[in-house]
Amino acid sequence: MGGVRYLEDVEVGSKASFGRYEVTREEVIEFASKYDPQPFHLSDEAAAKTHFGRIAASGWHTCAMTMRMMVDNMGELGRSGMGSPGWDELRWLRPVYPGDVLRVETEVTEVRPSRSKPEIGSVHSTIRVFNQDDQPVMSVKSIGLMRRRPD
Repeated sequence: MGGVRYLEDVEVGSKASFGRYEVTREEVIEFASKYDPQPFHLSDEAAAKTHFGRIAASGWHTCAMTMRMMVDNMGELGRSGMGSPGWDELRWLRPVYPGDVLRVETEVTEVRPSRSKPEIGSVHSTIRVFNQDDQPVMSVKSIGLMRRRPD
């Protein structure tokens, strides 16, 4: 799919599956140390005393890894993307552990031109993240802003 894609090129119901992110222990600890320093993200001993059983990635780290896979997948689409006003219904469905390999599936649920800014519109999608065993680890509803095709 070459060239820039615009809002008018996105179809409701379109699906994509992409990404491969290997979760490392070092990255889990580094992220948690900076942004979510709860003991079960930092220490095997502390995590063993919780339902995690062993050190687990922060859910916010899972979001960041997902965003990385999404940006890597955008290609030319990134040239017409304009950020996002947010994510809705974020759910961390199961823990993400060092050694897990994550991937993303998306489905477009709505495409809507902006009423107030005719040069842009929004693409609503369901995003699901899976581990190497095809178990869902995260789901979220995304709203992305996108340029409309120039006249």
